[in-house]
Amino acid sequence: MIKHFFDFAFVQGKWAQNVLLSISADGTINDIVSNSPAGDAVKHRGYMVPGMPNLHSHAFQRAMAGLGELAGPSDDTFWSWRRVMYDFLQHLGPDEFQAIADQLYMEMLKAGFTSVGEFHYLHHQVGGAPYSDRLEMSHRVIAAAEKTGIGLTLLPVLYSYSGFGAQTPSSGQGRFINDVDQYLALVEALNTASKEKAGVCIGVAPHSLRATSQEQIKTVLDVVSADMPIHIHIAEQMKEVDDCIAWSGQRPVEWLANQVELDERWCLVHATHVTEAEIKTIATAGAVVGLCPITEANLGDGLFPVNQFMNEKGSWGIGSDSNINISSAEELRTLEYGQRLLHQKRTLIAEPGRSNGDYLYDAACRGGRRVLNPGQKAGLQIGTVADFVILKDDHPALIGKKPSQILDGWIFAGNNEVVKEVFVRGKQVVNDGHHIQEDSIKERFQRVMTDLSHKL
Repeated sequence: MIKHFFDFAFVQGKWAQNVLLSISADGTINDIVSNSPAGDAVKHRGYMVPGMPNLHSHAFQRAMAGLGELAGPSDDTFWSWRRVMYDFLQHLGPDEFQAIADQLYMEMLKAGFTSVGEFHYLHHQVGGAPYSDRLEMSHRVIAAAEKTGIGLTLLPVLYSYSGFGAQTPSSGQGRFINDVDQYLALVEALNTASKEKAGVCIGVAPHSLRATSQEQIKTVLDVVSADMPIHIHIAEQMKEVDDCIAWSGQRPVEWLANQVELDERWCLVHATHVTEAEIKTIATAGAVVGLCPITEANLGDGLFPVNQFMNEKGSWGIGSDSNINISSAEELRTLEYGQRLLHQKRTLIAEPGRSNGDYLYDAACRGGRRVLNPGQKAGLQIGTVADFVILKDDHPALIGKKPSQILDGWIFAGNNEVVKEVFVRGKQVVNDGHHIQEDSIKERFQRVMTDLSHKL
């Protein structure tokens, strides 16, 4: 048993003082007591908050950051960015991919993310031929999580088509493509391979309605375990919505809700363009909306009506998606600022009278944990994994603030430098802002990126 003591800790959405945290050998919280003496516990200076779940990531895209910013035609959209991605993937092998994932997951930890949902669709070799070990690229994701210490929910992606109505895949999509039988064999093999790996969970992820079929989605749901998380891209772009209506006569969320039983295992990633009726459908089902504000802004997707969704008691979390910029604070800041710009009002998402930062942070932690590890409790409480972050009390964004203003200071006036220490399953992975394997990870990433730059 290891004990930690904090002057102030954010516990179950509220600030507590003189908090004693006891952690079992398996990395779960055995006890958490406020207004306690420190005793023989390890004493920490700073403000402790739960680790933030990152519910949606494409690891390889971290190496693409900045490559899609060459000005294009006036109607430049997500779809032109996607062509940049296909070209980039012509040069990415397993070793390069793992070096990028190592760097990314290290950056996530330094930004206060302690777990990640890796929406993984880079399965095959350039040209589409499978690797001799069909789990090759999935093994690299797991290896990166183990090396860095981040908690992992690996979401192998079913991707079969290029558009609604089972359209033939394009040449640029060859590395993603599996039929449903190949996909289910992949999921089964990953379940077996990950059983003894602490901190690794396996879920399923139909890529989107445009890249899968009705029959495939139903087959997957009939076969996989009833406790597995289910993630899907949906209604991200208006073109997708228009194409879905032309194909089915229904909007994407509407169609999905009429085909499957949405519940708390489902993460609807983006869900940017939804109607009032669809908002109510998602909230009533208990599904979580996966918001990726920095990526959605970068790609010009639009703004999810989060305050309407919150009024319906809907659950949401945040993800870094294309990994253009890794910052849990900035994801939340961008989410809030988008609503302020849209409605020309301030502090729109939080309940009246409550710290906006407290409300945003707590909601994102709860929603993210739910769809990365279904059935697990969220936040800091007995029985949960001991994932927590310590914020610098001497950072300019936090100096002079009351505990109830700390998360406001970090989210709206701070950056990743506010993060001092990070623990995952009770083990320290970031100390004084530095990852425990930072030098070797950065050196390898630099070599890979230098080599890739000569090929692009």
